[in-house]
Amino acid sequence: MTNIVILNGNVGQDPETNTYDRTQVTRFSMATSRPRYSNGEIIRDKNGRAEQETEWHRVTAFNGVAKSLRKCVKGMRVLVEGRNKTTRWTDKDGAVHYTTEVIAERVTFLSWPKPKNENDDGKFIEDDEIPF
Repeated sequence: MTNIVILNGNVGQDPETNTYDRTQVTRFSMATSRPRYSNGEIIRDKNGRAEQETEWHRVTAFNGVAKSLRKCVKGMRVLVEGRNKTTRWTDKDGAVHYTTEVIAERVTFLSWPKPKNENDDGKFIEDDEIPF
């Protein structure tokens, strides 16, 4: 059996990095979207565009991958490759909960923030727009 996750979406918040016992851990939320369906058909708006459903994912990276995420900011488009991990925990009232997260083994940046002096409109440059 194989546990493989590949997500292409946008970073939902600036990543947060902490160090535990010399292990660097970075966490962030990520949004992915897909067309909305009803009875097997794509739902379209009045202009004919497909309506989208957004799903949020919790992503955790360790050590080298965690370190590379220092350049990552909210809104950037990224490709995350990794695996699902579900953790069982019990709250103070004894209720059992489950949390699923993606353990990132590789993160590829697909867009970059525009330089501050060029255009500070909060938009991003897609990889195919970078001139090199």
